[in-house]
Amino acid sequence: MSGRSKTVSHLFWTSVVGGGFALFHGRPALLATLGLLAAIVLYRLDRPRRFRALVRRIAKRHARILALRRRQERFVDAYGNMVEDRWLRERDYFIERSLLPKIEARGFADYTEPRWDDMVAIVERAASAFRLPAETDMPEDGIAYERYCANLLTRAGWQARPTQASGDQGADIIAERGGARLVVQCKRYAKPVGNGAVQEVAAAARHWSATMAAVVSNAGFTPAARKLAATTGVLLLHHDDLAELHPMRAVRRSRLPA
Repeated sequence: MSGRSKTVSHLFWTSVVGGGFALFHGRPALLATLGLLAAIVLYRLDRPRRFRALVRRIAKRHARILALRRRQERFVDAYGNMVEDRWLRERDYFIERSLLPKIEARGFADYTEPRWDDMVAIVERAASAFRLPAETDMPEDGIAYERYCANLLTRAGWQARPTQASGDQGADIIAERGGARLVVQCKRYAKPVGNGAVQEVAAAARHWSATMAAVVSNAGFTPAARKLAATTGVLLLHHDDLAELHPMRAVRRSRLPA
């Protein structure tokens, strides 16, 4: 039953029951019934505000991740255009998978389609309002970017060191923590990273006997890279993710390229 149908039903049955009491108990029962009807109407009129407040609470709960994904999935192409297709897909995915189930569970199922634009606007505001660490210190040079990422891992509790420029077998950084060994390939790009980097770091994980493998980039990843990473267990990270990276399950070696 939709929210409007429930309101009509509540008004009808309140009128019927309250009217019956008013016939027997007179003015006090009539006034109580009128007050209850007014409360039902006001509650209905306040429903849009309560809906927006609920969406804001949920979006703020995930604001940091939304802000990070917004930064990762938007980039300026070679023509100076802001490309944000992947962010728009990510935003819609969040709404469909994380927002709608909670909204529907709270009795706003009838709002999911007519209020879609409201949800989009609220999620955008939550993502853009959250202040992430500035990227002004991020180096432009590829080698310097590797050292930058290694320093971020060190601050997060890893023993991290950049590898030599040659002979690294696809690993730019080797890091260890809590019995886990992580190999990292760093990509300081102006466009999304392709699946070649995933293949290389997956092979490097075998070479270095690593339990974890990751590609770190400032510019996001192509769909092909994401698909291959999902089947190989390689992590695709923005350098902001390194501050909270912890040892985890081993790379699925049986699926890594030989």
